[in-house]
Amino acid sequence: MSSDLERKTTVGIIQTGRVGGSLGVKYGEYPDMFMTLFKGEPFDYTVYPAIDRKFPKHPLECDAWVITGSKHAVYEDLDWIRPLETFIRKLVVSGQPTVGICFGHQLMAQAMGGKVAKFPGGWNIGRMTLTDLVNTQDARLHFSHEDQVMEPPENAELIMTADFCLFAGFKYSPSCFSMQAHPELTLPFMVDLINQRRGLQLTTEHADDALASLAGPNDQEIYGGWIADILKGERRI
Repeated sequence: MSSDLERKTTVGIIQTGRVGGSLGVKYGEYPDMFMTLFKGEPFDYTVYPAIDRKFPKHPLECDAWVITGSKHAVYEDLDWIRPLETFIRKLVVSGQPTVGICFGHQLMAQAMGGKVAKFPGGWNIGRMTLTDLVNTQDARLHFSHEDQVMEPPENAELIMTADFCLFAGFKYSPSCFSMQAHPELTLPFMVDLINQRRGLQLTTEHADDALASLAGPNDQEIYGGWIADILKGERRI
């Protein structure tokens, strides 16, 4: 059968933040970044800007789901966070293939009873290494976060961990999981992001160290493929 006739997976991208500014103009918004990460996959997309209080009505509205990163904190008093948490709980129960990334990871944890707060060690930014307990390997991925999960949800299984981020990934069902890392953020974006934050959120030394970390190999593409396989229903966690 021709590949043109293959059924496509409808991926709902729940947008929880905007890149904005010069970075947004140059690299696109979070949904665009995921579409680039999954380029070549048999996906159709529906974007739900939750930041504008536009939410999915039902977990079965799409075949699979991505919850994006954000500049916001999950514990902020924003009028769209609680309704989105309600939908996340429905997603987890439904078993629909779902991945939460960074803010999405933290919001899923909070929705399921975990606690999120600022990391006492400050920003984790650059290419960093975590331990992938599912694939039993180290994973070298891009990170950019100050908040992180401090207390895990009771019914979540830890699947990724690191010395700088103990609760770096959770499994909620064989097809529903979250991770603190950003497989969708490209190397050029990370370079510009770090330089933009130099002297603001990051000291010069911190920014230099973060840029130096990017010189090593990373596993962004590998984990993009891994996530895509889960969203397609071709892999279980």
